[in-house]
Amino acid sequence: MSLPGEDRTSLKNRRVAIIGGGPAGLMAAEVIAGAGLAVTLFDRMPSVGRKLLMAGRGGLNLTHSEPLDRFRARYGDASAWMGPLLDAFPPQALIGWCEGLGQPTFVGSSGRVFPKAMKASPLLRAWIRRLEGLGVRFVTQARWTGWNETGALTFADGSTYAADAVLLALGGASWPRLGADGGWTALLPDIEIAPLRPANCGFAVEWSAIFRDRFAGTPLKRIALSLGDRTVEGEAMITAKGIEGGAVYALSAPARETIARDGSASLRIDLRPDMTLSALAERLDEGSRGSASLSSFLRKRAGLPPVAVGLVQEALHAGETKPLPALVKSLPLRLTAPFGLARAISTAGGIARSELDERLMLHKRPGVFAAGEMLDWEAPTGGYLLQGCMATGVAASRGVLTFLAEREVRSA
Repeated sequence: MSLPGEDRTSLKNRRVAIIGGGPAGLMAAEVIAGAGLAVTLFDRMPSVGRKLLMAGRGGLNLTHSEPLDRFRARYGDASAWMGPLLDAFPPQALIGWCEGLGQPTFVGSSGRVFPKAMKASPLLRAWIRRLEGLGVRFVTQARWTGWNETGALTFADGSTYAADAVLLALGGASWPRLGADGGWTALLPDIEIAPLRPANCGFAVEWSAIFRDRFAGTPLKRIALSLGDRTVEGEAMITAKGIEGGAVYALSAPARETIARDGSASLRIDLRPDMTLSALAERLDEGSRGSASLSSFLRKRAGLPPVAVGLVQEALHAGETKPLPALVKSLPLRLTAPFGLARAISTAGGIARSELDERLMLHKRPGVFAAGEMLDWEAPTGGYLLQGCMATGVAASRGVLTFLAEREVRSA
């Protein structure tokens, strides 16, 4: 990446180790190697970028085109400190970077930004070629195990590596089969780490056996979900153990925290967000039902698909007493637990911001930096996760360059 003022030829003999070959680690490698330093990137998997490739199955949502002030707010409690990092590497910078790798982008109808190829593999191949051209050395199947008594990095195969600076980008704990399992938390015992929790995840619901057997794997389309004072329109998916999907993920953070506090969370589903309650009440006037079954009545008069009818019947069998129109517009669903980390799209929790300086260097370990999902932030799907990982990767890599330059001056 061509970033002004970052040529540090005086540091060309310095060695930087990056642990983790996801978006944050790869972006950091590009910035540091682009400044002329020797970079070795270690990853525990046989190849790098595996979670990026998985994201590519959904088209690879790179970032979002909304105004930057609204974009920053998507990071919730972390927006105060993530904001400056996003300002330094905003969505337009990510888009320009992607197009610089020969991958043109487009903005979808929802404002999300995708590569025109709608997959990650061409981008990843071009990226790795660029990194190799910058001299980045990749060491795969290398599981980091900590430091030895001399301060060198240690690995599971017994090898060691002495570096002038280390950048950790080991990810959170979602999708462990792709390389990020959260095991790094045990290697930083002196660092405050907020517990790793599932983010952008589905939730357990105690379905009846009849509903589960009939509708597991069925999508709920054109619905609105509400939790507290937040409402999201979109789609969801019924699973054998609960509910997941884009609209659910958008509410996963408050739902997770409500469950942690109260033991469960009450989600409300509007099965016909395009209709007012009064319009629905006219259609569902009991006087017009005649001898029709409830299922037939709801399908014909309210236009509900079978899965939505099934949800209404679930609520009625559970003792719900609301009139039908009100139930269709605000059907309660009790969420009992988030799905596990292994099924979550991303991770909440991580290294506390108080453990890091403005360069994302650990106060207690000078010369060790952290980026990506290792840090304590979360964001919804929609391009915010990848943008956040890359922005922190850029920030931490610039921190590495500043740290080494300052050390060079002191030793001169």
